[in-house]
Amino acid sequence: MSSSLATPELPDSSTLKRYFVTTNHKDIGLLYIGTSLFFLVFGGVLALLVRTQLWSSRAPGEGILGPLAYNQAVSAHGLLMVFWFLSPLAFGFANYVVPLQIGAKDLAFPRLNALSYWLYLFSGLLFGVSFFQGASFSGGWTMYAPLNVPTFLPSIGATTTTFALLLFTVSVTVGGVNFITTIHRMRAKGMSLWNMPLFSWTILLTVWMMLFAFAALLAALLILSSDRLLGTTYFAQSSPGGAILWTHLFWFFGHPEVYIVFFPALGVMAEVFQTFTGRRIVGRKWFIAAMILVAVQSFFVWMHHMFLTSISLNVKTLFMITTIGISLPFDLMVFALIYTLKKGDIRFSTPFLFNFGALVVFILGGITGVFLGAVVLDYEFRGTYWVVAHFHYVMVGGVTALVGGIYYWFPKFTGRMYDEFLGKVHFAMYFVGFNLLYFPMFLAWETPRRVFAYQSSLEPWHQLATVGGFLLGSSFLVMFYNLYRSMWAGDPAPDNPWEYASTGEWAVSSPPPLENYPGYPDYTDGSLRFVDEETVRTSDTGDAGSASAAADGGTLFRSEAATPPATTAETEHGHHVSHASAWPVVIAAGAFLTLLGASGIQEGSFVDGMAGGAYLGLLVAGGVVTLGALVAMTMEPFDGPVVEWAAQWPFGEVENTKLGMWVFLASDVVLFGAFIGAYAFVRVAYGWESWHDLVPVAHVPLPGLINTYLLLTSSFTVVIAMVAAQKRKRGLLIGSLVTTFVLGVGFLINKALEWNHLFHVHEAAFPNGWDLSTNIASSTFYLTTGLHGAHVAVGLLITLYLIVRAWRGAYIGEDEPIEYFGLYWHFVDVVWLFLFPLFYIL
Repeated sequence: MSSSLATPELPDSSTLKRYFVTTNHKDIGLLYIGTSLFFLVFGGVLALLVRTQLWSSRAPGEGILGPLAYNQAVSAHGLLMVFWFLSPLAFGFANYVVPLQIGAKDLAFPRLNALSYWLYLFSGLLFGVSFFQGASFSGGWTMYAPLNVPTFLPSIGATTTTFALLLFTVSVTVGGVNFITTIHRMRAKGMSLWNMPLFSWTILLTVWMMLFAFAALLAALLILSSDRLLGTTYFAQSSPGGAILWTHLFWFFGHPEVYIVFFPALGVMAEVFQTFTGRRIVGRKWFIAAMILVAVQSFFVWMHHMFLTSISLNVKTLFMITTIGISLPFDLMVFALIYTLKKGDIRFSTPFLFNFGALVVFILGGITGVFLGAVVLDYEFRGTYWVVAHFHYVMVGGVTALVGGIYYWFPKFTGRMYDEFLGKVHFAMYFVGFNLLYFPMFLAWETPRRVFAYQSSLEPWHQLATVGGFLLGSSFLVMFYNLYRSMWAGDPAPDNPWEYASTGEWAVSSPPPLENYPGYPDYTDGSLRFVDEETVRTSDTGDAGSASAAADGGTLFRSEAATPPATTAETEHGHHVSHASAWPVVIAAGAFLTLLGASGIQEGSFVDGMAGGAYLGLLVAGGVVTLGALVAMTMEPFDGPVVEWAAQWPFGEVENTKLGMWVFLASDVVLFGAFIGAYAFVRVAYGWESWHDLVPVAHVPLPGLINTYLLLTSSFTVVIAMVAAQKRKRGLLIGSLVTTFVLGVGFLINKALEWNHLFHVHEAAFPNGWDLSTNIASSTFYLTTGLHGAHVAVGLLITLYLIVRAWRGAYIGEDEPIEYFGLYWHFVDVVWLFLFPLFYIL
């Protein structure tokens, strides 16, 4: 696409407008970092309120917080820190640094990157709104059932919190698809996966874990939303196995989340240790292998959070073994970091101090976690402040490393140096405050979790912890002052202020230029060179401009970089890379309004009175804005980064969009797998054969069989459409797409007729019909097939768009868009082949 058709130029970085329309990865990274620090303050203030309440052992209702306010503060603090602070701060670094480290001009899908950020921001704002809707969620950050259903938490604010988490999960999925595609397909020539910098390695493993873990959380949140809005009964007190079902779904996400949070911190730790010891990480290949092993094992240890449930002892013993097993690769990584320190020449700058402190804190967290990994000891410690202390030693160990990352990359972000003295003051206050806050909790471990009253004999330990909490919070005031002052008045930062830093981001100016690199990055000889188009196309070696950066941070250079070639992304093949689009923020704002409006629904209808009308208006307006903005973004001319000559193993033959679709579908497999698994779990809990007593006789296979034929036929017409596009037969292309659309509409109409019949069935066992809230069988049937129907509806909207574009002459000789749509449509059809026998035959 020519530059004349491209979107407008990105405004100057000094203007506010830039940050509303930017799609550049560095701008998005800074937005993530700034927003996550705002939520750090939000969650930190709530934590200080909790610590103030716990200054002394009071009866319920005494002190600054009442029982409901205390529960809201504890729940909101946990949710904010785990979801809206920790991972987004890490992904702020990832957005800024990973493309620079791997030699990419930007992420694979810049507008989706911007959309991911805006969905994250608006999800946090939606969570904030929940405090003004009667009461926010107060059932603990783990949201255990049945405390999470309207029977116990009837407020609209609790529903809004659930929606905020839903929106955040969508943001994570969009971002994960983007990073996986970018890292696998857009590395500079000569940079193999094995030689990729360790921070980029940790991000790659993190997004793969996120892809599957957050899909399980998305399933849990969709089911919970249905229970709260539509009256389904998955997690109701009367549901067989409902409480255990939530625990399985949540911790299948929740335990990998520990590593999702900690892996980027581990990457920061590795980069900082290499830089400030002047040597490569000891046992680098084993370090990477250990991380891969932990990433895989993280999905096989979730049940150690459920040792107090009625699960059999044999199963508990198995998960105790997997829990101990996952600690072994971590031992290897810890020893690798320690030996790196032993063999290096350490410089005690602020980034190093924070990362060394993170290592110490994490080791203590790991040791205390061993107690919880043993079934017998877990019976004693679960539900006590031992868990609170252990959890924070692990999670805040990650925070400590990420704070070190702020100081480490601050010169690169801003072009200014921070005040080293204030940085060390911050570390001293932070490290002392943290240990003063959480170590006494090990000594006061008998305190029950999430309870605002405790034994008076434990009061001195809690007072010590409260003092530590305020010292820890005060330390961040020093950091904010230091960074703000340094941003405007700090000494100018050189390209590589740390001297021994050797990854790609340190080979360009501070801050980097818009397009990252002058010319093409090339690592074919083991270090970074900037070469022109002819060199990168035809040769594995060359003598073009070089820079002092190694692919893996291992080969250290201290020579001055030669002048790189003048080629820039704006002159490559006359191809201009666009960086501005207003639609991502509009889509996110529309989603915010839609979910805020939907929060007013209770048991299938809006709340009474004027409030109900207002919520309905927000729902309609938000839906219109979201759909309109999505269509507008698809019509917007936009050029993404060029990926020619990139290192693309193992997906070298797969185009970016196709890989992104495959990655998304992998996440969708887990989503549907969780729904099908939930159905199987509650059916087994009720009794597999006894389940038939919950289903009306009128629920016959014929409608499902008709729908099976409709969908299978529609898959065939999609294949015909793709062939027609290849053979340039416009009439056949349009006809095939129209047939696909008609078959899909027929599927939905047939499904609607079946549902209507079941809603109004009159049988002795179901005199009032068989609707969503009749029993657990009806809930699983309607929600699972409804989720599939929603996928069909989305496919029909895409089909309609393809028909309009094909009518205007698109896709002739260009079958890729039809093929990518076909991947989605075939997946939806395959899912139905699983649902049909489950819900109509078995």
